[in-house]
Amino acid sequence: MSRIVDTATVAQSHVLTDINISPNDTGLPGIAELRTIVGAVMTAGLILSVLALIISAIVWGFGANSSNPHLASRGKTGVLVSCGAAIITGAAVTLVNFFWHVGGSIS
Repeated sequence: MSRIVDTATVAQSHVLTDINISPNDTGLPGIAELRTIVGAVMTAGLILSVLALIISAIVWGFGANSSNPHLASRGKTGVLVSCGAAIITGAAVTLVNFFWHVGGSIS
């Protein structure tokens, strides 16, 4: 009988010690500035992705026009990488929010 009481007591103590922490905007100074910096870095990333896409397309065109398959292949790879970088940069906030909600639903 004492084992049943001990198990119930342990189960009750686990319920009372649950931790509930959520992110807040006032916990640290400089959060607003950090958001501004992250937004600026995202903008720079998108601008650099466009630049890489333009340069890669030029390399691809030169490689195809000069019958240089190695150069054309490098240009194609650059186009794909720059498009992938733009997709990841643009979707970064959505991806982090998605996985934040997935992680928060685990109990």
